Amino acid sequence: MTDQNAIERAASIISSADTLLIGAGAGMGVDSGLPDFRGVQGFWRAYPRYQALGLEFAAIANPRWFDKDPALAWGFYGHRLNLYRKTRPHSGFAVLARWAQRMNQGWFVFTSNVDGQFQEAGFDPTRIVECHGAIRSMQCLDQCGIGIFDAPDQEIAIDEDTMRAHSPLPSCPRCHGLARPNILMFGDSYWDHQRTSVQETRHGVWRSKIWPGRAVAIECGAGTAIPSVRNVCEAFAQRHQGTLIRINPREPQVPHSRHIGLPMGAAEALEAIDRLIS
Repeated sequence: MTDQNAIERAASIISSADTLLIGAGAGMGVDSGLPDFRGVQGFWRAYPRYQALGLEFAAIANPRWFDKDPALAWGFYGHRLNLYRKTRPHSGFAVLARWAQRMNQGWFVFTSNVDGQFQEAGFDPTRIVECHGAIRSMQCLDQCGIGIFDAPDQEIAIDEDTMRAHSPLPSCPRCHGLARPNILMFGDSYWDHQRTSVQETRHGVWRSKIWPGRAVAIECGAGTAIPSVRNVCEAFAQRHQGTLIRINPREPQVPHSRHIGLPMGAAEALEAIDRLIS
């Protein structure tokens, strides 16, 4: 059971804060109805076809399939692109957006998610870092020099029984070769990180101008398996003498007693805190 005192303390800290970093991992999207890939069984529940093929998440989320079997690669990523475009952000996004607008020293989002949910919820794209890239951005598989370009608007046709994409597959508008999502995959040495690097530079400039003391990092659904978001939020709170509020139903542990761990889902926790603030 969640300690009501912890929720009240979180509300008090957020109310008095003047700087906000929002961190988000895969758990942030679960309340919007997006699948939870936690563990092999979690991935196979979302995509049972890959269990039949003996493919785990790390195996299918690998750039080698774009060379070896492009229809299979785009079956996986095309299905996710279609799903993310149809998914509406849950109520917690609106709560975070309201809090962000109250911050005198501003705010930023740091997320490992590639789903574009923060942009969909109306957050300023210039104040978001997508450290693993974004599925709505593409790059040329042949590296023809075009750089990063937008994903096609039309839905990608998928055979749900085989999880293979139908032709035509997304292509590069310059050389007309095969395109791939601008996402950092497993074993990926060809990811074009230019877009993310620009985002990280903006984030660094903002961070360098923050006065310490009333900063808060609100971390939602970020796990320990790939701790990119957790590390950034912890470092932010430490550097700016602020508070980390970690919202995670499975891994809410925090590194210091001044921080707050809430073993809750993102939407539930954010709404509970907001009721006290409002």
